[in-house]
Amino acid sequence: MLQIIPLSGIGEIVPGDDLGAVLTGSLVQMGVSLKADDIIVVTQKIVSKSEGRFVDMAEIEPGSAALKLAALVRKDPRLVELVLRESSEIVRAVPNVLITRHRLGLVMANAGIDRSNLGGNARERVLLLPVDPDASAQRIAEALEQDGVRPAVVISDSFGRPWRLGVVSVGIGAAGLPSLIDRRGEMDRDGRALEVTQVALADIVATAASLCTGEGAEGIPAVLVRGYSMKDIARPAADLVRPVAEDLFR
Repeated sequence: MLQIIPLSGIGEIVPGDDLGAVLTGSLVQMGVSLKADDIIVVTQKIVSKSEGRFVDMAEIEPGSAALKLAALVRKDPRLVELVLRESSEIVRAVPNVLITRHRLGLVMANAGIDRSNLGGNARERVLLLPVDPDASAQRIAEALEQDGVRPAVVISDSFGRPWRLGVVSVGIGAAGLPSLIDRRGEMDRDGRALEVTQVALADIVATAASLCTGEGAEGIPAVLVRGYSMKDIARPAADLVRPVAEDLFR
């Protein structure tokens, strides 16, 4: 049976906090021991907070490109400057919308820069994505290992979708699980070979966990997903990024 268990007792995370120790403390407090194939889903926000990925907007001086783009998209020029610094390409820029290709390859609004739920006096602060989410997930997984049992870890973030309203969570970092499962060549129930099917497991797990983590004031930044049997070779979340050459909508 698949279970989604919110981890309790996790307070406000600040730069330098040991997330492995914080999450282990939550598991101990809840009386939960890790099992084989357990997956811990951690929101990007607390990973970035622990890694000190804050930027003080008062220290940002927008350049000419940011000023011009900010006038088009009607956003704070300082925010636009940060978006440009974090991005490799502007995908779409219209009033109130700025979508870019992040340097990690992720196509997302405002390069994933966040202003919500930052804690304390955060009016002039924003939060960037982790430098290397897959490496962050690996460090957390290693720190969570108990009695030879190391859980898989997914770092989740919220994404919009070009053809549907609303956000879902996706895995931007992962360790210990097959983020992408290639099922091409397998047979369906009628004996036909699957030709294009690849399963974005990290995204599926991240969205399942978001039923608990939520998008507002829920205050649940980590979830244990239990009961899914992982049989494929582990692959990082970076493998989910579609190569630019395969982008049919450029």
